[in-house]
Amino acid sequence: MGQDKDDLKKKRKSRSKEKSVELVVAEKGEIANEENQKPKQQQQANQNPKKKKKKQESFPFGNYKNYYGYRISNDMDEDPRLKVLKKEWFLGKDCLDIGCNSGVMTIHIGTSKFGCRSILGVDIDSSRVGDAQWHLRNFVRKQNHAKPGEKISTSVAADGVVHGSEEQSISLSNGEAKTGSGETKDLFQIVSFQKENFVHTRNLDENRYDTILCLSVTKWIHLNWGDDGLITLFSKIWRLLNPGGIFVMEPQPWKSYEKNRRVSETTAMHHRTIVLRPEHFQEILLDKIGFRTVEDLTSSLSGVSKGFDRQILAFQK
Repeated sequence: MGQDKDDLKKKRKSRSKEKSVELVVAEKGEIANEENQKPKQQQQANQNPKKKKKKQESFPFGNYKNYYGYRISNDMDEDPRLKVLKKEWFLGKDCLDIGCNSGVMTIHIGTSKFGCRSILGVDIDSSRVGDAQWHLRNFVRKQNHAKPGEKISTSVAADGVVHGSEEQSISLSNGEAKTGSGETKDLFQIVSFQKENFVHTRNLDENRYDTILCLSVTKWIHLNWGDDGLITLFSKIWRLLNPGGIFVMEPQPWKSYEKNRRVSETTAMHHRTIVLRPEHFQEILLDKIGFRTVEDLTSSLSGVSKGFDRQILAFQK
């Protein structure tokens, strides 16, 4: 009887040891599995890293990459603003385009359609100036490969790239254009581009122009340099114009300022302190700066893209 009890105890101890061993083995197996899984998980993590969010590009000076792609729809052959500009303001004249961006307007004005003697496009962004120079070379190249007498104009695709299109109004021969004097000049002699911060630069002080364009630029100068910057802009344009010269301005409305005031800390700060609103610009230019007359060209403007139906004014010195 006593022996049976001892045997029973031994069996129980043996079973409990087996269970303990099984538990230990199981635990070690789980640990091993976890250790084996870690490299796999790490490998998967390395293979599928979280995609970094692409930082949104900012254009605090209105120096948009594809600006003309926004302004000119695919069914347009040219910028609608060209239709309200009078040829007499450019024919045989020396012209300046402030804030030229990628140079599409500047190049159009440099062609025989307007017949200017020279036009300089300036922009604060060296990348946009590079785009403008590329567009100029591309335009001349297309003209050089055109058939004799073939009429070609520049049109702008949605990506902002200038393309040549046949049977349009602008005609050049071998990259040349006729000026107001009837002289035929290489387009590279007429149109040029350079990087300048117009508010601060002294590089243009000795130059004089017959016509100066400042199209959809006043807001960006105003937001970045405040009321003082705006008055500097207007005063400098006055100084650079010859007597009887024309200043063509396309000011953005105040609601456009509201939309873009947060593009930088500087623009946000100046937005809070601006006193001179766009509706005051005409009065400032006539009564304070000294322009003699103003002509509102807006009523003649048609076919503009949504959001770009802005006032266009021509002031005479």
